[in-house]
Amino acid sequence: MCNICLIENKYTFASKLTSNTKSSLRVTHRHGTCSSLTSDKATTSPDHAEILRLDQARVNSIHSKLSKKLTDRVRQSKSTALPAKDGSIFGSGNYVVSVGIGTPKRDQSLIFDTGSDLTWIQCEPCVQTCYSQKEPIFNPSSSSSYYNVSCSSAACSSLSSATGNSGSCSASTCVYGIQYGDQSFSVGFLAKEKFTLTSSNVFDGVYFGCGENNQGLFTGVAGLLGLGRDKLSFPSQTATTYNKIFSYCLPSSSSYTGHLTFGTAGISRSVKFTPISTITEGTSFYGLDIVAITVGGQKLAIAPAVFSTPGAVIDSGTVITRLPPKAYAALKDAFKAKMSQYPSASGVSILDTCFDLSGLKTVTIPKVAFSFSGGAVVELGSTGVLYAFKMSQVCLAFAGNSDDTNAAIFGNVQQQTLEVVYDGAGGRVGFAPNGCS
Repeated sequence: MCNICLIENKYTFASKLTSNTKSSLRVTHRHGTCSSLTSDKATTSPDHAEILRLDQARVNSIHSKLSKKLTDRVRQSKSTALPAKDGSIFGSGNYVVSVGIGTPKRDQSLIFDTGSDLTWIQCEPCVQTCYSQKEPIFNPSSSSSYYNVSCSSAACSSLSSATGNSGSCSASTCVYGIQYGDQSFSVGFLAKEKFTLTSSNVFDGVYFGCGENNQGLFTGVAGLLGLGRDKLSFPSQTATTYNKIFSYCLPSSSSYTGHLTFGTAGISRSVKFTPISTITEGTSFYGLDIVAITVGGQKLAIAPAVFSTPGAVIDSGTVITRLPPKAYAALKDAFKAKMSQYPSASGVSILDTCFDLSGLKTVTIPKVAFSFSGGAVVELGSTGVLYAFKMSQVCLAFAGNSDDTNAAIFGNVQQQTLEVVYDGAGGRVGFAPNGCS
């Protein structure tokens, strides 16, 4: 069984496995005890410092993309040179689903990412390098439903918006290349293939990348499932069935499971929606408008322009929520005041507000809530407020941006246990509590 108590015996979350609905996939933490990947010797969990370092690299890439400052340039790796794109950083803050690909179908473990568009997997033959993965690497020659895509096709032309790099040609076949903010990359053929979510939800002719040259921090998984807003993303390609609607619940710890569900089936009636903001028009990201933060029921004195000037996005791949400097300072001060009975501890990396909770059987944590435009209010669970390195070092799970103009990012620690609904067709994102139960 996948059960755990976080911070001694104080916070216990009962998370049932998702029901076997026609469009629902089981979500596990990539390095969690419920993940099929953890038995692989090559998938040892990174430490907290590495997680936070990679998280900051992802954040930097997101900010670069949103500000359209394409200043990062890629290091040359063998014969591949690509501009940096999407901060898709694959540390320990990643969540995995299994998708069947090909005929006969081969189950592939994929990181799902709302900040990326192109879905890709490793493919045989590995012409330069492939990283270690749990399942056998996909062999397109063994699938009767695999087709390469012509470099003169509209889909090949679409690669520029989906990956930041134009498609190229190899013997009239379309070649894609994508590189992420941490210098990880995948290069290969753009192809069409059958994708099987469940036995009754099978999609023919899904565009994806069949990567024959792949390198980086993907070890253990077969590739990536792109859930962004571009027309090559998986939600866009399955729009006639699901109308660009999907939802997920990220488990409260790495020893629980959650779900990724396509379509409206099973979405809670208690979901409160907020419109997708205009900050992310023309990008992969889903934008939010934060209007207020409360701590212990008290609204923080933050001027509206502090949030509205830089804007905000929600991102499944960023671990720690980033706030504008003035907003973070207000949150930190209010939180520290309400936690004054607990001794402080030294900070770790980007987390500078920490407490020593060792020897305590119970801890009283002030509630933190975010208000978004349209009236949606999201109250965070305890695991969305504190990040525990060890009992003597438990930190406020937020960080401040380095600049007032950098977008806020609502990260996956804060999303844990929530039902998060992406309604691409309706132009809105929704939240409800207790999404994993």
